[in-house]
Amino acid sequence: MADEKSIAKPPAEEVDATELTRSGFCYRPSVDIFERADELVVEADIPGATGDYIDIDFKDGTLTIHAKVKPRQAEKQEYLVREYGVGDFRRSFHVSEAIDAGKITAEYADGVLTLHLPKSEAVKPRKIAVRAD
Repeated sequence: MADEKSIAKPPAEEVDATELTRSGFCYRPSVDIFERADELVVEADIPGATGDYIDIDFKDGTLTIHAKVKPRQAEKQEYLVREYGVGDFRRSFHVSEAIDAGKITAEYADGVLTLHLPKSEAVKPRKIAVRAD
């Protein structure tokens, strides 16, 4: 399975076709994705979010992360330099592995969201015992 990808980015036209009904900026969080024998792990940078405002959805093989981030600056603040943008984070992936959706877990600490997507028993590697006479 070294040549197959467990999570695939959607084509650019699918990402661009998403329309949001909420005004404001929306960022694509940077992610690291790696595979273990029994799970896929997704680590996403979502600075400024809180656990209460992070939504994770897994439906029909698509994992979607959405986090709402509240502005940290005062509305009428005047800046000499302003580089820190605030907005929502959104990212979606098509997951090609069979995932046990009922066992997905998530943790958020120090601006990093970590998702554990356990593989279903049918796709987990298993060792076959050989009996010798």
